[in-house]
Amino acid sequence: MQHRTLWAFASILVLAAAAACGGGSDAPAEAPAEPAAPAFDPATAGNVTGSIMFEGEAPAAEMIRMNSDPVCVKEATDTETDYYVVGDGGGLGNVFVYVKSGLEGSFPPASDTLILDQKGCRYTPHVFGIQVGQTLQIVNSDPTLHNIHATPANNPEFNAGQPIQGMTLDRTFDNVEIMVPFKCDVHGWMNAYVGVLDHPFFAVSGSDGAFDISGLPPGTYEIEAWHEELGTQTQSVTVAEGGTADVSFTFSVG
Repeated sequence: MQHRTLWAFASILVLAAAAACGGGSDAPAEAPAEPAAPAFDPATAGNVTGSIMFEGEAPAAEMIRMNSDPVCVKEATDTETDYYVVGDGGGLGNVFVYVKSGLEGSFPPASDTLILDQKGCRYTPHVFGIQVGQTLQIVNSDPTLHNIHATPANNPEFNAGQPIQGMTLDRTFDNVEIMVPFKCDVHGWMNAYVGVLDHPFFAVSGSDGAFDISGLPPGTYEIEAWHEELGTQTQSVTVAEGGTADVSFTFSVG
């Protein structure tokens, strides 16, 4: 009888303590978190378009000697260096153009996977952009050994071999970096560059020098153009609500 009395008394103390701490089914439930508001109204978005021009005579492309790997000799269809891609009208290709400053808010990483292909013993694309956290899939499309060696300054370095045709390797980048170089230690002529950003507002000029950065919030921005041999240039541009701003860059040697 004494044991039952003690057990009942202990039960009352436990219930009382739970009530004092806010326990029990009568406590109000927390309100669900409201979804975050978009960084801006997409209906007000504008664009930056323009062109990258080369002034003067560009250095001639050089032939790449691939004799060290008979497979490359057989598979390669592009055997000239692509440091200077200049169109008939003087447009300069492979220039990475991006919003360097002026953006406010944060932007989620893109959900699609980008492909860096090793085909014909060359990297394709040669210059491209990616967002922090976005997946880059590196593919070996050649029936020979390649390795992908990234040598960043602000992100972890990686170096992985891909000896079998069709092999893939997925990587992401944690930090903003302009630019991350890639090289193949097996084939010294293979190289590529990626610009890593925490927003989606970037582009690479085509062989005609044209580029287009779409969907920008209205505002004033610093736009930078990067070329692997000719360095960088910046310009300030103001994007009006729903408008298109035009900006052009001209590079030359020396």
